[in-house]
Amino acid sequence: MTIELFNNGKHLCLMFDDLVDDSEGEAVQANQFLIVDNGQGALIDPGGNMTYNGLLMEMHNYFPPKKLKYILASHADPDIIASVNKWMIHSDCKVMISKLWVRFVPHFCSGDNSSGRVLGIPDEGMNLSLGNSIIKAIPAHFMHSEGNFQFYDPVSKILFSGDMGASLVGHTEADKPVEDFKSHIQYMEGFHKRYMISNKICRFWVNMVRQMDVEAIVPQHGRSFKGKKMVNEFLNWIEALPCGIDLMTQENYRAPAN
Repeated sequence: MTIELFNNGKHLCLMFDDLVDDSEGEAVQANQFLIVDNGQGALIDPGGNMTYNGLLMEMHNYFPPKKLKYILASHADPDIIASVNKWMIHSDCKVMISKLWVRFVPHFCSGDNSSGRVLGIPDEGMNLSLGNSIIKAIPAHFMHSEGNFQFYDPVSKILFSGDMGASLVGHTEADKPVEDFKSHIQYMEGFHKRYMISNKICRFWVNMVRQMDVEAIVPQHGRSFKGKKMVNEFLNWIEALPCGIDLMTQENYRAPAN
């Protein structure tokens, strides 16, 4: 199922949420995203081999995959870019990822097809031109990867937030934005307590996002937060959440008994 997040006739944001077989715990549900502006396209976190064929077929309905300009990778996990070799072969795209991961991405590739095509995003982020618009690479370090970026689209005002805001639900639930925040917390809390490194980092991120004009936060797993009211509810929640190293004690670091 292709979900249209934004479309003004020249600028299009799409979400694909059902390309992973998440039945019976086979794999974690994951969202993939395509932004198209005036004939140029960018894929955000295109996923692994489970998603490639379905994503390629769906893209043909909106944009010629051969003309893909970018793969924008939040970090280097398999559910983010394990399919990168196939995209390298079938398009002339560049892969944009944290400078920390540039030399790791070729391990997903065959031959030298990645040579000169994997480009590092500096720690402070950067603007990427796409058609007549830009996509902003937003620092999200240690949430959960040490080299991590989110991608903000100023036209749609959508923040594609990677693992921040993720919820562990099936693809049928991922179709619709969150409507009742309190009842949704149960699907996020355990994930964020383990995958986000600390409350300090979450607060830095919240301070940054509050200075941006964000109409929707759309994570790579689960349901999105649409509208400023829901965005603010999520920001208020994550700002106060102890997580990661905040919760660790010596008990978490003991060798198994014989």
